[in-house]
Amino acid sequence: MLRSDATLRARLLGWLLPGVALVLAASLAFPRQEAEQAADAAYDRSLLGAIKGLDLNVSTASGGLAVEQPYALFEFFQLAGNGPVHFRVATDDGQVEIGTPELPLPPRPLRAGEPQFYDAEHFGEPVRVGAYLRALDRPVGGARQVVIQVAEGVQARERFTRTFVRQALWRDASLLGLLALAVAGVSAWALRPVRRLAEAVRARSPDDLQPLREAELPADLRPLVEAINRQLERSAGLLAQRRQFVDDASHQLRTPLTTLRAQLDYLRREADPARREEALQALSLELDLATRATGQLLALARADAGEVGGAAFDPAELAREVALALLPLARERGVDLGADAPETLPAVCGDRLLLREALMNLAHNALVHGRAGGRVTVEAGLEHGAGPAWLGVRDDGPGLDPEVRARLGERFVRGRGSRGSGLGLSIAAAVARRHHGRLETGPGEGGSGLAVRLVWPQGRA
Repeated sequence: MLRSDATLRARLLGWLLPGVALVLAASLAFPRQEAEQAADAAYDRSLLGAIKGLDLNVSTASGGLAVEQPYALFEFFQLAGNGPVHFRVATDDGQVEIGTPELPLPPRPLRAGEPQFYDAEHFGEPVRVGAYLRALDRPVGGARQVVIQVAEGVQARERFTRTFVRQALWRDASLLGLLALAVAGVSAWALRPVRRLAEAVRARSPDDLQPLREAELPADLRPLVEAINRQLERSAGLLAQRRQFVDDASHQLRTPLTTLRAQLDYLRREADPARREEALQALSLELDLATRATGQLLALARADAGEVGGAAFDPAELAREVALALLPLARERGVDLGADAPETLPAVCGDRLLLREALMNLAHNALVHGRAGGRVTVEAGLEHGAGPAWLGVRDDGPGLDPEVRARLGERFVRGRGSRGSGLGLSIAAAVARRHHGRLETGPGEGGSGLAVRLVWPQGRA
């Protein structure tokens, strides 16, 4: 089992070489079989040559069976067999035999003119036997055919087979070693782009988020580099968002904190109780504005970072919850605040916390910047009854200034006379983007005022 932290080269060698070794080991069975077949064929030809040599010296001229075998020919048989050689020449009726009478007979009946080769035992020793049957030139008694057998020990054949298999084993082992060296060398060469890529990344400064170069990389590495570049792009975006948040926070909170400091200094110097009360009220108002701006900045940071959730929730219930939460502010402003959402509205998917924050900001904007004593409605629904989900706020106030409408969703864009932070619509727009949706505006109650909707696709649960 390879370790999980093994290098690619080790993985290649660890998986490839054992597999090749198993294949080579299995393939050794074929060389052995081939060696035995080659040895049988070679030694069978030798046996056939001996049989033919004996056949040429078989004679029936004297009326009987005779083998005129020169001593030199018999010596050649011994040398060719590389061991003891036995022969038998006999009539087919077995009445006349010359040579070794104990040689085993062939397992199948002989056919005239067709030599037969077979393995047998002669006095407990394995031998290879060749047998040949032919017609006699002259009958010998009642016999019309002669059987010629030649046998030799199998030691030479087995030595040949072992040598052949040993050579095949060395050849395969050498091939396996060369393959290991080749895999190691080729993997080292093929992995050079990976090492260069690692060195290039290692040499980068911590704040360098520029994409990696893909032009000189192999095609197999480009998907990895593309994924790294996408991650670098996301990291750069998150870093930019963090810097933007710091800039926004410093921009948005510097003025309220400076004002609070000035009001505290004024309060410490003021001796008149009436003016001190006015200063305390102004201080409380400024503190409320600073608190809300801080909350909005944090909401905007949450909307810009991370993935949105996908849990199902009831949009009608969310609309009623937001209206109920802002009811004290509506009473203070003398605004008729209500919720308009069908009771049978299906559940939708989305990040309920972010969507609630966005809807709270839209409703708060309508209450603060709308007409005093006017009408504000928090809404929820599905486009065309089954399309994308939406949440919105409708009022009968003065609406948006043209310059604010043209820059809808930008941060710190305020209308004339507004004391807000200019982040309410920005938060709603950011939440809409995180849900792959959009922020829509239109006419409000009775064709006047303003209606703002946050619409996102695939809203059904």
